[in-house]
Amino acid sequence: MVDKGQLAATETPLTMVTCYDASFARLCAKAGGLDYVLVGDSMGMVVYGQENTNGVSLRQMMEHVAAVKRGLQNSGEKILPIIIADMPAGTYEFPEEAIDSANKLIEAGAEIVKLEGPVTEVVAALDTEGIRVCGHIGLTPQSIHDYKLQGKTPEDANRLFREAKELELAGVELLVLEMIPRSLAAGITNALKIPTIGIGAGPECSGQVLVLYDLLGLNLKFQPRFLKRFADGELWVEEALRSYRDEVVRRDFPSKENSF
Repeated sequence: MVDKGQLAATETPLTMVTCYDASFARLCAKAGGLDYVLVGDSMGMVVYGQENTNGVSLRQMMEHVAAVKRGLQNSGEKILPIIIADMPAGTYEFPEEAIDSANKLIEAGAEIVKLEGPVTEVVAALDTEGIRVCGHIGLTPQSIHDYKLQGKTPEDANRLFREAKELELAGVELLVLEMIPRSLAAGITNALKIPTIGIGAGPECSGQVLVLYDLLGLNLKFQPRFLKRFADGELWVEEALRSYRDEVVRRDFPSKENSF
């Protein structure tokens, strides 16, 4: 577990990206320096084309966690990111269910499980079982489908601040802050002893997370304010596919070098 004292000493923010399959997991490992890969239920939208995250099942999560673990292990790298797995909606509504769901994800390869909202009783039960937990407040996609900034009013800001403190007390070791004002995220971060991971929450968080497909620019129509694209993935993939198609049509591929 990375504590705030270590962060203060190194002044190095934590880095997290989502990852859903073995191929990208291998690349995440080979890139080096990533602290966490999050097998997120965002796969429901970016992998399966669903409208929100709520259609993802525990079985799907287990399969994708296992795939990511294999990809990391097959990378040949000695230092690997920690695997965090989202607990799907409806799999942690009471402590006993949450413990069972979390153990299945851990068996598949997760090292930390992530859940959404101020579910302090569930977090405490998981912590008692020795299960590492990441919390998530602000815009929580399993329950909020209107993707707007959260915590804008004093009442909502105070509520989120209180939820953060209560989740820390219950046992989370990380806390994702999504789509909240920068000043609120900074205040929460300064008030906690555990690291915060921001997405649309400003640079004062202890670290940042982005959806891998988004930072690679694989959907140019998706343009939220918080997103920075670090590659033109959609254009690169389209160009590669067109080049492949054209060479096949011209019978340039396969060439002598590609034949036995």
